[in-house]
Amino acid sequence: VQLQASGGGLVQAGGSLRLSCAASGRTFSSYSLAWFRQAPGKEREFVARITRGGGRTYYEDSVKGRFTISRDNAKNTVYLQMNSLKPEDAAVYYCAAESSGTYYYARSSEYEYWGQGTQVTVSS
Repeated sequence: VQLQASGGGLVQAGGSLRLSCAASGRTFSSYSLAWFRQAPGKEREFVARITRGGGRTYYEDSVKGRFTISRDNAKNTVYLQMNSLKPEDAAVYYCAAESSGTYYYARSSEYEYWGQGTQVTVSS
């Protein structure tokens, strides 16, 4: 699976952005998908995850109620809708895919495939 993230940009605090991650291949629906982010000088951190069929979603505490992950298996695309953005949300955002259905979904090491990242900048 090849992943291509897009949709990042510059937004004012309180604004919104929608990230997209398009996947190649015919087995997209076999993968659970996630978004991670990495700010300068910090480790990559988990943001959100959606299971294969889209039935379950998981979020890092700081984004709950503000971010929504979704997927469209017909379009081989996963989305991250980000509302009420804060300066501390600024980072490079990465999409990732894994096929095992791991319990340790917040660990970046559990993911087999990664997109190239898209920059999100939030001005205060």
